[in-house]
Amino acid sequence: MGDRFPRLSFSSDTNKMTRVIGLSGWSGAGKTTLIVRLIPVLRQRGFTVSTVKHAHHAFDIDQPGKDSYEHRLAGAQEVLVASASRWALMHEMREAAEPSLAELLAHLSAVDLVLIEGFKRDSHPKIEVHRAATGKPYLYPDDPFIRAVATDQPESLPLPCLSLDDVEAIADLLHEIAMPLADLPQRG
Repeated sequence: MGDRFPRLSFSSDTNKMTRVIGLSGWSGAGKTTLIVRLIPVLRQRGFTVSTVKHAHHAFDIDQPGKDSYEHRLAGAQEVLVASASRWALMHEMREAAEPSLAELLAHLSAVDLVLIEGFKRDSHPKIEVHRAATGKPYLYPDDPFIRAVATDQPESLPLPCLSLDDVEAIADLLHEIAMPLADLPQRG
């Protein structure tokens, strides 16, 4: 990969220029597995990384009987839970529309790179994660925002095609295709 995909060189000062890149693909293609393998590589290179994951179903990170759950059940719009180890902010949508990716990203602290899993209909650069065993077709022909493919069976494609196992090369490729957060369209 050498010259074609140089090592990441995101800003490291306090005014970080957060960049975003998505990983899209069919269920079972290995998006989460790839992200979990990419994060340590990126952190080892000295970069701060956050993730955003889209859930296609109702989910709850809270548990019935917990104080925070009871606060939400009573009607609180937001509940912030904090400890010495972490804090979490839960925001109830009530009847509001699902927020856009740009609106969600605005809630994150500045980092070097945000890896976005899902949000495949949004207008940000993406790497398609494809696994032949899913039996599903490639997404890239119908999505102009897919800039590369990571697959278990690399082949000649009209865009860069990397092996899912070559995490170092995929991390290198991120530099070329990640988009500054400031350039992200406000609506997908």
